[in-house]
Amino acid sequence: MNVPRLPARVLRCFVATVAKELGGEPFNAMLSISKLPLEWASPQTFIKTDPHEAARIYAALQAALRTYYGRGARGALIRVGENLWLRLLEDAPLNSRMHAALIKRLPLAARRKPTLDLLAKLLSAVPGDITLHTLDLDLLLADHASPSTDGQSAPAPICYVTQGLIRESLRWATGHTFDVEETSCKARGEQTCEFTITGGKM
Repeated sequence: MNVPRLPARVLRCFVATVAKELGGEPFNAMLSISKLPLEWASPQTFIKTDPHEAARIYAALQAALRTYYGRGARGALIRVGENLWLRLLEDAPLNSRMHAALIKRLPLAARRKPTLDLLAKLLSAVPGDITLHTLDLDLLLADHASPSTDGQSAPAPICYVTQGLIRESLRWATGHTFDVEETSCKARGEQTCEFTITGGKM
């Protein structure tokens, strides 16, 4: 369960989101500076990419973005994650889009967990890659596959895109802002990437 992997569909949506965020020429410049293939700027490159290779590319692109943005990397990548959420929904299979429509019909206070369940489903290559746990009034999302950390080592958590996805999915569902903190990260040598979700009182 701890093997890095990512659906190719998520990688394609991520690349499209980054391309819109950066613009074509800066994206190509970033790839060139990081010695990454220029064809990675096109989502269509990854139509047939297997989940393990998708995770490797996803992590490499995020590492390049962290270098490109420098001290502003955290905020920039959280913003990419936030913008990625609606793109994932639009590109999701029909059953996931139906799931999203049902969430919006639930009472506000009942939407948090189903929304994060949906996010976990969209990001998982196989069931169980991401699990959700209840901590009193808080929630804990555990990313066991952790594609953002594939081949990465860092002194602090680096899964900013996932943080942005969690924040925006909950804002989309409830209209409220939640605090999302990555408390454990595989890039630091820990067993899984864990995100604690608090706030958003309704």
